Amino acid sequence: MNTHLGRAAVAVAASAITVSLTACGGDADEGGGGSGRSAKGDTVKVGLLLPEDETVRYEKFDKPLIEKEVRSFTRGKGEVIYANAKQDPAVQSAQVEAMIAKKVDVLIIDPVDSKAIAGPVKKAKDAGIPVVAYDRLAEGPIDAYTSFDNHDIGRVQGKALLDALGDKAKSGQIVMMNGSVTDPNARQFKESAHSVLDGEVNIGKEYDTVDWKPENATANMTAAISAIGKGKIVGIYSANDGLAGGIIAALRAAGVSQLPPVTGQDAELAAVQRVVMGEQLMSVYKPYAPEAAAAAELAVTLAKGERIDGIINQIVDSPTTKRVPSVLVPGIALNRSNIKTTVIQDDVYTVAEICTDKLKATCEEIGLK
Repeated sequence: MNTHLGRAAVAVAASAITVSLTACGGDADEGGGGSGRSAKGDTVKVGLLLPEDETVRYEKFDKPLIEKEVRSFTRGKGEVIYANAKQDPAVQSAQVEAMIAKKVDVLIIDPVDSKAIAGPVKKAKDAGIPVVAYDRLAEGPIDAYTSFDNHDIGRVQGKALLDALGDKAKSGQIVMMNGSVTDPNARQFKESAHSVLDGEVNIGKEYDTVDWKPENATANMTAAISAIGKGKIVGIYSANDGLAGGIIAALRAAGVSQLPPVTGQDAELAAVQRVVMGEQLMSVYKPYAPEAAAAAELAVTLAKGERIDGIINQIVDSPTTKRVPSVLVPGIALNRSNIKTTVIQDDVYTVAEICTDKLKATCEEIGLK
């Protein structure tokens, strides 16, 4: 992904997302958003296609937040038609066809496979349906894109691991557990983590984890322990929290009592609890509300045939489409010191949800009461 515009601050509140960028205002094919469609009122139909339901965020946060924001931007008149591909690109392709048949006014697609979705995206466009790529940069003629700043996230993860290792960074080897090769975000996390870690640590083993599945991370980590030796692994770069859980399970099964630092991403409840316990070094908290609000605002605006240049804060390139109008949201490194000011303050979790009976004493030690 190539970024052409400088970063703009993206507030968590949906009302603060709109960013004026006059650099895009005069060009009809950048940020124009109309796609030749006639003006439409608030009774828009938004097709929402999410990639899988193993990662907690999609069903718990993304879907209800997008539904809420579509209602807000359409004065309660808009409709969201939802489908989940359960990690199957062929299923997602069929879901696009179904959405075209249902004559949705716009599609929000979080692709299972960013390359495989290009054909279905073109079919939607040929049917006059604008497409917003959500969370992952889909290939094909998309009209807009919203996600987190994935390069920043990879750097944040890499720096957290390097800081935790300190002067022990080269005393042993690290394992890198990246995400799925079908996910362009995983590539960006990986590249950016490498930009921080390369030359500073010894990378003993590195894996691209099929389908982001924790059980595959467990198998990979078991192989890494066998190849390197459990006593020689000083740290683990894990691209997300699900993989971190699988990694820690493998370490425990191998009899590792003093866990090396393990990174993560997504601030899943189980991961936040592992951070409290000291089992996981950190996660990346990605405030889903502004991402969902941006997707909803882009989708509704495109469905109405209106311009989106007042919404975007970046322009990016996909492998197939240049200068895609985009909204990128920054992530936040989550650790024991800022749980209260991130996921609790934003009402993602309550103290009671995080601090089970087993964790109450530890929670009190770090100020979670």
